[in-house]
Amino acid sequence: MNLRIGYGIDVHAFSDESGRALVLGGVTVPGSRGLAGHSDADAVSHALADALLGAADLGDLGRHFPDTDARWAGADSLVLLGEVMTMLAGIGYRVVNADCTVLLDAARLSPYTAEMGERLARVVGAPVSVKATRAEGLGAIGRSEGVVCMASVLIESDAAPDGAAERDSRGWRTEVPGDGGPAPGDETS
Repeated sequence: MNLRIGYGIDVHAFSDESGRALVLGGVTVPGSRGLAGHSDADAVSHALADALLGAADLGDLGRHFPDTDARWAGADSLVLLGEVMTMLAGIGYRVVNADCTVLLDAARLSPYTAEMGERLARVVGAPVSVKATRAEGLGAIGRSEGVVCMASVLIESDAAPDGAAERDSRGWRTEVPGDGGPAPGDETS
């Protein structure tokens, strides 16, 4: 059994765009302005996706879904998270569990955290805990300028650990364990 831990963090400022919804963990939180971002700016889903990518040694969210690519403009972040899960499955990993924390003073999230966890769990196929806390008025988050989300994950594979995977000049794995092919998202030319 091969176990790996990943950690992700995402930070978004609030948007000045009128009518933009606050989406966290796939749940629209009423009564608060939305977050600025290229996609739906779901910082919980982004932090979780980054944690998964990091645990699997597949780079980060920006590598796979760059904010310079018009295909991802306004994208549903649960769809992006599903794409990340496809990448992990492609190299033999599955999620054991995930834990997310949202740091936000601008809205009360406790009525929504269970639903966030359920929606995220449906995408990753494992239990996901979502907790919310406040900055108690300290710093940019305490002044309600934005949100910080953190996620940790445990993934597993039946394959033996692959510490000797070939890496490119950036240090990213270039071969998928078991098949010798390029990692998902890598250029093959």
